[in-house]
Amino acid sequence: MFSKIVVATDFSEASDSVIGCLHGLRPLGVQEVILMHALGLRHLEELKYLLAPQAERKLQDQKAVLVDQGFQVTVRIEPGLPSAEINRVARETEASMIVVGSHGATLSREVLLGSVATEVLHRSRHPVLVARLKIHDTVDDRTRCEMVCTDFHRHVLFATDFSDTAERAFGYVEKIVESGGRRVTLLHVQDRSHIEHHLLDRLDEFNRIDEERLARMRARLQELGADDVRIELPYGHPVDEIVERAAGEDATLIVMGSQGRGVLAAMVLGGVSLRVTRLTSVPVLVVPPIRSSQRP
Repeated sequence: MFSKIVVATDFSEASDSVIGCLHGLRPLGVQEVILMHALGLRHLEELKYLLAPQAERKLQDQKAVLVDQGFQVTVRIEPGLPSAEINRVARETEASMIVVGSHGATLSREVLLGSVATEVLHRSRHPVLVARLKIHDTVDDRTRCEMVCTDFHRHVLFATDFSDTAERAFGYVEKIVESGGRRVTLLHVQDRSHIEHHLLDRLDEFNRIDEERLARMRARLQELGADDVRIELPYGHPVDEIVERAAGEDATLIVMGSQGRGVLAAMVLGGVSLRVTRLTSVPVLVVPPIRSSQRP
């Protein structure tokens, strides 16, 4: 499923934390890591010859950590802006997934890897795993990044709006179960903002239809070997419900689809997925729609 992944690094403490926890992806079949750093040069191409040797030394240090975790590792240094280079490398290498770190801090405390995550999500044609980091203040007013390592497949929370992209994301949930995942929560939020004023009298009807949809998903996952699949159908605001339930039920991975890009990302689940990645403390796997150029 995820045999080859692209991992972006900016050599910060945040990226060190992400790299130190990637062994949790091995149960999902990850074998090969393309560890890359983008120099961020818009012009002055000659600068890459000065900056690349410094980056190479740091990449080798991080590569050693990944090799110790059992991965086959290739390092790449690219000259351009991180979000564009990350997506280009993923396309060229036919990677299965992109991994970036994000801590959701305010702009005054933003590190490169955190700010890049949103741009990668907007541009990517590949599933993107946003690894969540915690920021701690120290006594000397410095900040420290920390990521709690986990087996990502231990408890998957799948948030769906029943769109085509959500259906594609469910395919990844199926693969996670086939790889050994046994606990899954299937979540659909009846969106209060869409229902409350004009459709409240149809809420019972919506619940019946959507519960049947979720029940079919549960049956499929049980066929694949999951032994603890739960259905949740709350009425509320999607972002709040997803974030609260992921935290309260000890989820180790949120899987959801992303709709659109740029301005369109504010629509339907696309806007929800972006806000969830900013607010949750749980890693999020965001699956994009199939672009027209990707269709057979």
